[in-house]
Amino acid sequence: MHRRTARRGTAALAAAAVAAAVLGALTACTAPENGDAVTGIVPAPTSAEYPDAAPFRLDASSRIVASGAGAAAVAELFAEQARGATGFELPVVDGEGGASLRQAQGGADLAFVVAAGSAPDGAEEGYVLEAGGDGVRIAADTAAGLFRGTQSLRQLLPPAIERTDAAGGEPDGGWTVPAASVADAPRFAYRGAMLDVARHFFPVEDVLAYLDAMALVKLNVLHLHLTDDQGWRLQIDSWPELTGIGASTSVGGDGGGFYTKDDYRRIVDYAAARFITIVPELDLPGHTNAALSAYPELNCDGVAPEPYEGTEVGFSSLCASPERAAVTDRFLADVTREVAELTPGPWLHLGGDESLSTSTEDYLDLVRRIGAAGAATGKTVIGWHEMGASRELPPGTIGQYWSFVEPEGDAVPQTQSFVEQGGRVIMSPADVAYLDMEYVDDPQGPLGGRLGLDWAKGPTSLDEAYKWDPAAVVPGIGDDELLGVAAPLWTETIRAHSELEFMAFPRILAIAEIGWSPRPASDTGVRGDGDIAEFFGRVAAVGRHLDALGVTYHRVRGVPWVE
Repeated sequence: MHRRTARRGTAALAAAAVAAAVLGALTACTAPENGDAVTGIVPAPTSAEYPDAAPFRLDASSRIVASGAGAAAVAELFAEQARGATGFELPVVDGEGGASLRQAQGGADLAFVVAAGSAPDGAEEGYVLEAGGDGVRIAADTAAGLFRGTQSLRQLLPPAIERTDAAGGEPDGGWTVPAASVADAPRFAYRGAMLDVARHFFPVEDVLAYLDAMALVKLNVLHLHLTDDQGWRLQIDSWPELTGIGASTSVGGDGGGFYTKDDYRRIVDYAAARFITIVPELDLPGHTNAALSAYPELNCDGVAPEPYEGTEVGFSSLCASPERAAVTDRFLADVTREVAELTPGPWLHLGGDESLSTSTEDYLDLVRRIGAAGAATGKTVIGWHEMGASRELPPGTIGQYWSFVEPEGDAVPQTQSFVEQGGRVIMSPADVAYLDMEYVDDPQGPLGGRLGLDWAKGPTSLDEAYKWDPAAVVPGIGDDELLGVAAPLWTETIRAHSELEFMAFPRILAIAEIGWSPRPASDTGVRGDGDIAEFFGRVAAVGRHLDALGVTYHRVRGVPWVE
C-alpha cells in the first residue's frame, strides 16, 4: 500500500458552507420530485432537461421492446431487477421481429435500441434517453452505451426500484419517471475502482455486490489487487503453493483465502454482463513476501521468509541476481500467462510500486523483465507511476499515478515517462481518490471502531474528492494523454464487506462523476462551491437508492440526506 507520512490540516472547503449552498442549488440541479425522494443522476449527464410535461408511468402492462445487437441482454438485465421490485411481468420483446411500441391502461412501453448514429458523436458508451407520458426510449450505438442509459433510468425511477421483492407495493406516486431528455457520453474511457483483496480477502459474493454498486454510477473497470506481502489470492496451476502457503494469511492474522480459477471466471463474467472490465494486478517486484514465503527459490539466499501479517511496505523483492534469473523469469512467464489466459480484458497490471529494498539497478532490470513477460501475453501492461523510471517499458504501457494533487518527488518525470514511451496515464491521486483515507469527521465504522488511514495528507472529505481535475495534476498530462481515473480502496483496516462499502460510499460517487461528466468550463477545470452544492444534492438522491440496495455508506456532513 502506498504510504507516506505527510499530513494535511483542515479540509479545503468547510462542510457547513457547502451545506448552506445546497439549499439554493438543489431545486435547480435535480429533476422533479419522484414519490418521496428528489431525483438526480450521478454522474451528471452531458446534457439533461426535465420539461414540465406528463411523466412516464411503468405499470403491469408495460413491456421492453429491444432492437439491435446486444439490446435484448441489456433489457433482460434491467427487467430482472425491475420485476423483483415491482412484481410486474415486464416482458422483453423483439423490436426487430415486428413488435411495436404501445400505450395501454395508462402505462406505456420502453424502447431499448442499439443502432449506429444514436449516441452523441457516436461515443462508444454514449446514449440518449427520452421519457414522457408516451413511454421511454433509450438509444445508443453500442450495448455498453445502452446499459449506461439504463443506469440513468434506474436513478430516475423511485429508489424502491432497487428492492429485490415486491412485497412493499408501489411507492408514493407510483413507478414514475419525470419527463426527461438526456444526451450523454463519458469524458474518459477508463473509469475505475480498485479493490485490495490481498491485505484482507473478500469472497466472490462481496466482489459481485461491489460490481453492482459500481454499475449504478457508470464505473467500467474493477482493478483487483490480487497479490501483496500478506497474501496471493488467485490460483496459479504451475505454482500451486502461491495459494497454499502464500494465501494463508491476512493483515492482523485474520486468516487467508483465494479465488479458484472458476471463482475468477465468475467475477469476470458477472462484470462483463454489466460492461465492467476486470483488471488483475500482480504486484511485482516488491510487495512479494507471500510469493517468496511459498517458494524459497525465488529468494536470493534460497530461504523462505515467514508469512507476513503486518502493514509495513517496501521490504520484499524478487531476486534479480543472475544465479536466480532462470527461476525468476520462469515464474514471471508462468504467472502472467495464466492470469492473462483467464482475463478477456486488454490490461494486465504488474505493480512496480514501493520496491524500496531493491537497488535501482536491480529494479530497472526486474521491471524490464516483468514488462516483457506481461507484453508477451498480448495484454497492455499497466504499472504504478514508479515503473516510469524505466526507459525500456513495452510500447503503450499505461502508468497509474498515485502521488498527490500537488506532486512530490519523482512522480512527475516518472509519470511523463509513460507518455514519452507511447502510453497513457490513469489518475489516482492519493489525497483525493484513495477511498481508504479517513473521513474528516472520524466516524465509527458499521462494526465499531475507526476505519482508514491518514498518510495521504490526512483525512479526505467528499468535497475534496470532487474538487480536482485529472488534467491539471501533472504538467503535460491533459485529456489527450489520460486514459482515465480510478479510486483505489486498500484494506489494511477493512475486514468486512459493510466496512468496504462504508469507506467507498459516497466518495466513490465523486470519482465516478470526475471520470464521466464534462470538464467544468472554468479556466482551471476545478469545480466551485456551487458545483459542489449541486453535486451534494444529487448524492442525496443516490443515497436513497443505496438505502434500497442495502449498501452501507457514511452520511457525511453537508449532504442533505433524505430520512
